[in-house]
Amino acid sequence: MYDIHANEYWKSDHLAREIHRIFDICHGCRLCFNLCPSFPTLFDAVDRHENETAGLTSTEKQGVVDLCYQCKLCYNRCPYTPPHTFNLDFPRLIQRAKNLDARDHGVTFQDRALGSTTLMGKIGAATAPFSNWAIKNPLNRAVMEKTVGIHRRMNMPEFQRETFPEWFARRAPARGNRAQAAAAGGPVAAPGPATAAPDRQSPTTGAVALFSTCSVDYYRVEQGKALVQVLERQGIQTIVRPPQGCCGMPALDGGDVQRTLALARENLRALAPLVRAGHDLVIPGPTCSRMIKLEYPELVPGDDSATVAARTFDACEYLVKLHTEGKLDTNFAHPRPQKVAYHAPCHLRDQRIGFKARDLLALIPGCEIEVVAECSAVDGTWGMKRQYYELSMKTAEKLFDGVRAAGADQVASDCPLAGLRLEQGLGCKPRHPVEIVRDAYGLTAE
Repeated sequence: MYDIHANEYWKSDHLAREIHRIFDICHGCRLCFNLCPSFPTLFDAVDRHENETAGLTSTEKQGVVDLCYQCKLCYNRCPYTPPHTFNLDFPRLIQRAKNLDARDHGVTFQDRALGSTTLMGKIGAATAPFSNWAIKNPLNRAVMEKTVGIHRRMNMPEFQRETFPEWFARRAPARGNRAQAAAAGGPVAAPGPATAAPDRQSPTTGAVALFSTCSVDYYRVEQGKALVQVLERQGIQTIVRPPQGCCGMPALDGGDVQRTLALARENLRALAPLVRAGHDLVIPGPTCSRMIKLEYPELVPGDDSATVAARTFDACEYLVKLHTEGKLDTNFAHPRPQKVAYHAPCHLRDQRIGFKARDLLALIPGCEIEVVAECSAVDGTWGMKRQYYELSMKTAEKLFDGVRAAGADQVASDCPLAGLRLEQGLGCKPRHPVEIVRDAYGLTAE
């Protein structure tokens, strides 16, 4: 039903029947009435047709599809997901509708532009600080809104002149060995302290592979640096193997299936050999870790995707794993009493791993954590678009209210896009939890 490689998946008449079936179930249940704009839009439309989903117009159905931003929270709340007989997966239904629309009408220029995260990152970083001036200039923002479709009031992350891959390469002392490895397509390592003999629960080589994400590579470089420092504190090396592209989620948001598949296959070619060599894959961004864990095995079924998914960890998930194995250094040299409002990103909650960042921060003496589990309503590219920005900001009010009510000294989030939304709505700049951990160790930011 949701297998993109099946012929039936791409049949419009089958999709129409499935939309009718699932919309009917959702209308009867209404458990997700307050999650996102899609559901009240659906329920109101069906009510207008005397509770008959068969009467929905194509415009009404498209309105439900357009307002879904793939937070995945409805899937986790739904009582009818597989293996239930109803086999209901609302996010995948909506994604299927977007994929067929893109096939029939083409991927929009707006979605192509917003899906080209690596290209935009490379251009922006290469031209910084001019690019940072440009994204703040009102005239340029008006042009961007007209052409690319990013709302003029959407705050944008600043490009970093030195990217994370550049910092990583510059920092490594064994420059000759690194250059040789990169030229040969082999792993490139940032050395850390010597490690004890590994066991079956830890990386077999005392090192992890790092999927740094586009956000860290070009915007949130400080988060990648902090993660490397915290891993090295545990005696674990970090390994980067070029090339490493976008995870593919922004392209998938726009229904660009072929581009998504190309990115997934390219990343798997680079990552699968590292995982088979015994390296766990650690990722500091929840959308990317979710994509590799949950979507890659569906998009590119096979041994490579299954092997990589099984050894993929969110950054805080991995550090808490080390703690449960008795391998995490909890000697925090510079703890200070503080209250942290921790935003739990939707794409981490969908991984069903619990609140690992909360558990990690709780290890710091004197650290009190208030979890705010509300959606930022950015979710990839949806909340950036000129047509949804205002609604996105309104939807995020519950998040803003939760953080305000916490009365915290610091705000933390694993999600860089949620960080942007919090910065815009509250005027604060959230930090990644690993940055707070690094500071508690007394390590100087590099």
